[in-house]
Amino acid sequence: MITEKESVKKRIAAASKGVDADLVIKNGKIVDVFNLEIIEADVAVSENKIVGIGHFQGKTEVDASGQYICPSFIDGHVHIESSMVTPSEFSKVVLPHGVTTVIADPHEIANVSGTKGIQYMLDASEGIPLDVFVMLPSCVPATPFENSGATLLIDELKPFFRHERVIGLGEVMDFPSVKHQSESMIDKLSQSKEAGAVIDGHGAGLSPDDINVYSTANIQTDHECETAEEAKVRLQRGLYVMLREGSVAKNVKALLKAVTPANSRRCFFCTDDKHLDELITEGSIDHNIRLAVEQGFDPLMAIQMASLNAAECYGLKNKGAIAPGYEADFLLLDDLNKVTINKVYKSGYLVAENGRCMVKIEDEYTESHVVKNTVNLPEMNKELFKIPMEQDEVANIIEVVPNSLVTRHRKEKVASMNGEFESSVSNDLLKIAVVERHHATGNIGLGIVNGLHLKKGAIATTIAHDSHNVVVTGVNDADIVRAVKAIETISGGIVVVNDGEVIASLPLPIAGLMTDQQASTVVSEVNELHKALSKLGFAEDFHPFVTLSFLALPVIPELKMTDKGLFDVKKFAHIPLFER
Repeated sequence: MITEKESVKKRIAAASKGVDADLVIKNGKIVDVFNLEIIEADVAVSENKIVGIGHFQGKTEVDASGQYICPSFIDGHVHIESSMVTPSEFSKVVLPHGVTTVIADPHEIANVSGTKGIQYMLDASEGIPLDVFVMLPSCVPATPFENSGATLLIDELKPFFRHERVIGLGEVMDFPSVKHQSESMIDKLSQSKEAGAVIDGHGAGLSPDDINVYSTANIQTDHECETAEEAKVRLQRGLYVMLREGSVAKNVKALLKAVTPANSRRCFFCTDDKHLDELITEGSIDHNIRLAVEQGFDPLMAIQMASLNAAECYGLKNKGAIAPGYEADFLLLDDLNKVTINKVYKSGYLVAENGRCMVKIEDEYTESHVVKNTVNLPEMNKELFKIPMEQDEVANIIEVVPNSLVTRHRKEKVASMNGEFESSVSNDLLKIAVVERHHATGNIGLGIVNGLHLKKGAIATTIAHDSHNVVVTGVNDADIVRAVKAIETISGGIVVVNDGEVIASLPLPIAGLMTDQQASTVVSEVNELHKALSKLGFAEDFHPFVTLSFLALPVIPELKMTDKGLFDVKKFAHIPLFER
């Protein structure tokens, strides 16, 4: 095995043109992310690093005439679990979209399986041609107002800081614990600071004064801005701002209004949560760039945000640029404005071309059994899902905002049938429930949701951020119960039920979040789920499964569901379903 000393000597020899470089990309137009200019020159690569810009000879030469050479992309904040496939399969999907590095927060699987979940994600992402850097989950559970599969304190997290790919503390979403100086939270923040780690924020709905508290606590980023005004407040207080475009939260267009040449170096892109089918058809960070350019944004600045800015935020000192000493992670683009990716290079090797992964990536990690069999439910029956009520009571209702994680808190009178609430298709008021699935406690939180537009049947999933209990909604209790039972049968996943029959399902046996199936198989099953939705009368322009999964997240305003009941995020407390 070649030593680092020998490798440096070889790179210097190639840089000084004493020997031919391993690879030379000739005749291309280099995207200079430092000066936001185009350079016409060769790019020389040796020992997996860029060694020169200029005129070089190479053992292998690639003619890039008419093409742009730009640094590959970095997803600044992503939950790989949301793709529903393993890290190796995820890499096959994002590499053709120019993403060669991700900053992953495994708090989804950690909320189910604790430290075993974190270790699984580290082990399963080892040795793949995608650099997966990990932020340790800071809030497991996300709040003390729900049941998750684990509780992670600093003693559980501290050993992971020794791992070379662990670079920080993941999104701190429990703001009250920060503000009120909870010992557990302060332990995590101070240990992260001592380890020289980056700390991610989660500032959904926070005021400027609240952001003062976050910044004081050494929290350095936020990916939860919804408006340009929110973004500016965070930039003013020294935070990096991520422009997110996921399956539900789509914020790039709104936040671009806050990005200027003066502050753009403090901004970068992320996907956060994006389903596999959309990653394949729409793209990853390349899609964010295209959206920005379509809005009139400078493509060079957008590429800078997608590469160098994220690298600098997370201390990845040799990533994010076409320059000597930087890792040879780069793209050849046929069209700069459309981000048309012709070739993707990782460490100087071709890994994707014309939308296809060109390397064989095996899922060599075989210990996934440690994070399986995670759905534990008591016996389900219709009685458990009854919502007793008087006639025409005023209910606190969750109102869905399409393509947003935020919901609205709506109050209105609802009719009772035989002394209980029943879903009303005509009023688009459906029953929603969160069923605790980790410890078979029997906890079931019940509520009412508006805006899901189902006309028949029920849908259920164990993807229920962030504690990942079972979340289910439907127009009748029989189908709701059938859906929950089906979830248990497949050991977690997504199901669609109509008239007592499971008409589509996607088993996700790894923590109820992921499958070890190939991406093509998963996409086929996802397509069947969407076809099944049409049989339930759904015809809206948003993603109902992902939307449902976030209705259980009690850290994003305004009203959400937990296994303990209806949760008012502004009050940070449970509230009764009916105003009495």
